[in-house]
Amino acid sequence: MSKDIIIATGRRKRSIARVTMTKGTGKIIVNDVPVTEYMPLATMVKDLMQPLVVTNNEKTFDININVKGGGYSGQTGAIRLGITRALLAYDQNTDQTREDSYRKVLRAAGFVTRDPRIKERKKYGLKKARKAPQFSKR
Repeated sequence: MSKDIIIATGRRKRSIARVTMTKGTGKIIVNDVPVTEYMPLATMVKDLMQPLVVTNNEKTFDININVKGGGYSGQTGAIRLGITRALLAYDQNTDQTREDSYRKVLRAAGFVTRDPRIKERKKYGLKKARKAPQFSKR
């Protein structure tokens, strides 16, 4: 794999994010829009940038993200996992036993594991997955 362009995929709930990471100045573009304009809340922008902050790479890479499906929260989680996987691919040739390896730092912060929780399907006879109609004794 070339060191110039790193492509990774992140998923969360119904969202899928394809992350393309290149050396640069720290610009993050989501669906051809700057990340601060795309995400409605500053906390979401801060959340998806956590892998870069933990590894001290805020100004090292330009990141172009194509994300679809789900809502903003799921998309934020998918982007964060995609960025984490891209950083791991970038750092794969270094010694993984060192304390400052990206894998150890990101694993300790809890960013490497995909969150498997998805929406539960609706069951027949119920209003939602678990919500039942009101019970009337008489």
